[in-house]
Amino acid sequence: MLSSTISSLNFPARTKLSSPNPAIFPQNYNLVPFCTENMASSPFSGGLINSRVDSRIAICCKNASVDSANSGFSTLMEYMGKGGVDVGDDLVLLFGHLEYASKKIAALVASPFNSSLNNNVAIGNTGTSSDRDKPKPLDIVSNEIILSSLRNSGKVAVMASEEDECPVWITDDGPFVVVMDPLDGSRNIDASIPTGTIFGIYRRLVEIDHLPVEEKALLNCLQSGSKLVAAAYVLYSSATILCASFGSGTHAFTLDHTTGDFLMTHPNINIPPRGQIYSVNDARYFDWPEGLRQYIDTIRQGKGQHPKKYSARYICSLVADFHRTLLYGGVAMNPRNHLRLVYEANPLSFLVEKAGGRGSDGKNRILSIQPVKLHQRLPLFLGSREDIEELQSYGDVQQKVNPGYDV
Repeated sequence: MLSSTISSLNFPARTKLSSPNPAIFPQNYNLVPFCTENMASSPFSGGLINSRVDSRIAICCKNASVDSANSGFSTLMEYMGKGGVDVGDDLVLLFGHLEYASKKIAALVASPFNSSLNNNVAIGNTGTSSDRDKPKPLDIVSNEIILSSLRNSGKVAVMASEEDECPVWITDDGPFVVVMDPLDGSRNIDASIPTGTIFGIYRRLVEIDHLPVEEKALLNCLQSGSKLVAAAYVLYSSATILCASFGSGTHAFTLDHTTGDFLMTHPNINIPPRGQIYSVNDARYFDWPEGLRQYIDTIRQGKGQHPKKYSARYICSLVADFHRTLLYGGVAMNPRNHLRLVYEANPLSFLVEKAGGRGSDGKNRILSIQPVKLHQRLPLFLGSREDIEELQSYGDVQQKVNPGYDV
């Protein structure tokens, strides 16, 4: 149904770019060489790109602590392969298909015709979302794109998605389990606010292969976050960035549209131990518990454990708010029972922990919580180690009042 709907949108023929080889970066972009040897001829010289980007070049992020000692890999696939961290052929192949799906979603999100989907795709209620969070057309299309890629990989036994009521069993011998939010933040897409995709990857529990399909599908997807073997998010914004961890460090790769490769731009991200930014919808201030109000009041005045006054930055797109927090430090939060443990909290907590930060529900470490329901919701606090510890010291930070919000 979806494929026929998309094909009926009558996209116009592709138009030619004014330049067949546009420059990836402007000439004055702040590029930092990882090492200086053999750097005499830069692929950026002359403004035209006719060769691969040198693996020893990365974008400098001045506020993120980035270790470039082991960053001699130009693409995600090379980094994952035998010359890099060598995560194994099965996981490399799976990520190759996830890469492909991410690029398709990035193109769809950026298309000027995506609004046509609102008038052409009929959305059914999955029974898992409030009216405010009902699946949007692009959610459903993104879900189908990823499911198709996972099927084609041959490496996934079962997939669970925020958009589906139940897990989807794919193949009996697939070594991996994938849980995901296919398009987070899509309700703001008409305003061109950044969106994202979130993945968590587990090993299939071979010890329960004898169980009925529905039962083993559910149990595989309800694994504790501490058992994740990999997690990633893809940020669709001014750049398309895939940030992943395979258990050792957190690394970000930026899509080069001239080659179709995800190039390593932020190797070994280390979130600062403390930031100076908090991210929350503080229009809900009067619904918060006393402990959370005291914490926010204190850090805004510079009277907390950090003597400087904190600033607020809030996009209302989880992936975008988390990405900024990962680079600059601080804390990103939703204090009410809203975000999903399986699809959002576990993968993002895995990523922030591998970068030196913390993921908490306000009381407990997220990765230590055993899921009991597929669409289980909880408060979520992600960020710098010292910020999360200070936040938790206020005790009562989980919002119990939830009157229902229209916006």
